[in-house]
Amino acid sequence: MSGAMHRIKVVNDISDLVPILRAVDSPLKLKLVQRLGESWLTAEDIATEFGHEGSQALMFFEKLKLIDTRWVAREGRRQPDKSYHFYYSTVNINTTTPLAEISEILSIASMSPKEYAKVEDRLYQAVGEQGRFFSDIAEELSMSPIRLKAIVKRSIKLEYRGHRIERFQPTPEA
Repeated sequence: MSGAMHRIKVVNDISDLVPILRAVDSPLKLKLVQRLGESWLTAEDIATEFGHEGSQALMFFEKLKLIDTRWVAREGRRQPDKSYHFYYSTVNINTTTPLAEISEILSIASMSPKEYAKVEDRLYQAVGEQGRFFSDIAEELSMSPIRLKAIVKRSIKLEYRGHRIERFQPTPEA
């Protein structure tokens, strides 16, 4: 049996480009993606090698389901450690979209962190503790559906759950 599995990320919805572009938007994230593509790393390994920014990137990758996880036993430890590996080896972009939508997607993906933080915080407040329906938030904030999707897909604080947008809650380690 082959040691590496070939998985393809298929992009049919143009808003799915945002997380892919954001996954490699800094030299540190690019290096982390490359390392996670080569081998399995624990959160401790990532924090040691990449610092706090690497740990934040790992949480972002996990939220977007770009990484695979497994438990590994380490010598001298009673409990296994959760380890991470980049899930996809190939990206297949198969979409046609109006110029206005691709422009919207690229503007969100390339927005400065400071500018994006303002937009994300506004959306985070609108979502509230319980979450809200996507269409209600788009209407309230006067945002196009594609813009709202792109903002949520870039966010480390927000996620989709069905037709709702909710505050992201990372899964506990054990």
